[in-house]
Amino acid sequence: MKLIKNIKIINHNRVKEGGILFKEKILKILDQEASEHYPYNGELEIIDGEGNYLSPGFIDIHIHGANGFDTMEGSYQAVNEISKAVIKSGVTSFLPTTMSMPYADIKNALRNIRDVMEKGTKGARVLGTHIEGPFLNKDYKGAQEESHIVSPDLSLIKEYIDITKIITIAPELTGAENLIKYLVENDVTVSVGHSGASYEQVIKARDWGLLHATHLFNGMRGLHHREPGVVGAVFNSDLSCELIADFIHIKPVVLEIVFKIKELDKLILVTDQMEAGSRGDGIYQLGGQKVTVKDGAARLASGALAGSVLTLDRAVKNIHSLGLLPLPQIIEMASYNPARLLGLEKELGQLKTGYIADMVLLDKNLHVKRVFKAGEEVVNNESNS
Repeated sequence: MKLIKNIKIINHNRVKEGGILFKEKILKILDQEASEHYPYNGELEIIDGEGNYLSPGFIDIHIHGANGFDTMEGSYQAVNEISKAVIKSGVTSFLPTTMSMPYADIKNALRNIRDVMEKGTKGARVLGTHIEGPFLNKDYKGAQEESHIVSPDLSLIKEYIDITKIITIAPELTGAENLIKYLVENDVTVSVGHSGASYEQVIKARDWGLLHATHLFNGMRGLHHREPGVVGAVFNSDLSCELIADFIHIKPVVLEIVFKIKELDKLILVTDQMEAGSRGDGIYQLGGQKVTVKDGAARLASGALAGSVLTLDRAVKNIHSLGLLPLPQIIEMASYNPARLLGLEKELGQLKTGYIADMVLLDKNLHVKRVFKAGEEVVNNESNS
């Protein structure tokens, strides 16, 4: 059993000084005085948080790769190495995300993700997968390979419906309605993305069960005063949406606009990170296409953005640097909000008694100091401070 004392606990719109008693799950939340005088015994490990913040573990629901590895490689090593890389940024759970590629490659990646979930990882926990494509609009393909984009086809994913947590679809495509309804019936979150849908088409798809939007503004019909498009539908509905807060995919002033328009509990920070994450500038690949990373931006030869090298802790710090939102609300965008979208808000995303002890210790500058997954310390950067 462990006790972290002398911490600022970030939880549900407030910061509270105190301590947390935990094992694999959180056993008790203590106030400051109780945590300082909690009875010691030989089985209790006491960790001094030194006045730092303690946050719920982050959850990245959209990530393709990291540290030179890609989900589409379809190997245990690839997903495990991604898990080990992202946990250093406070991500304790994630959804390895696929790309539009040949059916055989996608099925191999999905089969591998299922195997990884059974074996477990050395780093962040794999909760399932986010299938991004290939049921997309070619006119809004972004970094998706056009030759592999196809019409909605249940046969591709039916075998793997148990591990599919989110799927990105262009709802204007023929056949999308039946597929969306089937997915919703099987507890899969359907997300609009890489889509040229009109405002009316998105709202209609909401009636079918559409709940979410993939990387808002990117790969979708934008907001126009005579055609509100996908963005307008997100703003004027209860759809949740992803934000890639690297200040490259979305400029800070646009994020400010989003925060004024959209309910904060519907915003989810994601990285859309590709294999260059944790590596830096150079030549990489994404979905079988050559990607050049320069000055923190990942692009195809055409100039189109191809994922990012953003980490989730950096996304939190970027939003915090704008000075627009309280820290607890920003943290919720990386923890509670994604947990709720996945239906896991009763076990992940909060620091509450009975919840899995996924926790991140952050210093005053929001640098990751220590990371705990199910009570086990897996990252300790104290020696680097």
